[in-house]
Amino acid sequence: MTAPTTPPKLSLPQALEQARAKRAWELVDKRVIKIRDTDPKQARKYAQLAQSAPTLIQTNGLGQAMAFWKSKSKSEQEKERPHGDLLNDLSDWLRRQLNIPAEQKDVLIYLLQSDNVTRYRRATLETLAFLRWLKRFAEAEMPEAKP
Repeated sequence: MTAPTTPPKLSLPQALEQARAKRAWELVDKRVIKIRDTDPKQARKYAQLAQSAPTLIQTNGLGQAMAFWKSKSKSEQEKERPHGDLLNDLSDWLRRQLNIPAEQKDVLIYLLQSDNVTRYRRATLETLAFLRWLKRFAEAEMPEAKP
C-alpha cells in the first residue's frame, strides 16, 4: 500500500498568478458571460475595454488610463457602465495587492498623491499582470469583441 501524496506547495509567484487568474475569471464570468445574452452591448464593451487596457496603460501610464476610465464612467448611463466597472475591478484588485487602506476610497488619487515612485511602479506592473488574465479570458469568452 502506498502512502497518500500531498500536493506540491506553490511558490509565492505561482500562488499570486493563480489568484490573479481566479479573480479575472470571476470578473469575466460576472461582467461578460452572465450578461452576454441579456445585455450583449455591455458585455462586448467590457470585453473590449479589458482587451485594450494593457495597451492604454503602456502608452499613457496607469494614472492617465485610470483617469480616462473615471471620466468616461461619469458620462455613462447608470445601467451601462463598463468603464466604471473596469476601473472598480482594477481598483479592488490593487487595493488588496498593495494593502491600500480601506478609508482610501479612490485608488487613483491614492497612487497619484503618494510620493513613493516604487509603489506607483508596482501598481502598474501588478495591473498589467492582472490584465493579462482578464484580457485572455475576455477574448476566449467573447472573441467577437476584438477592439
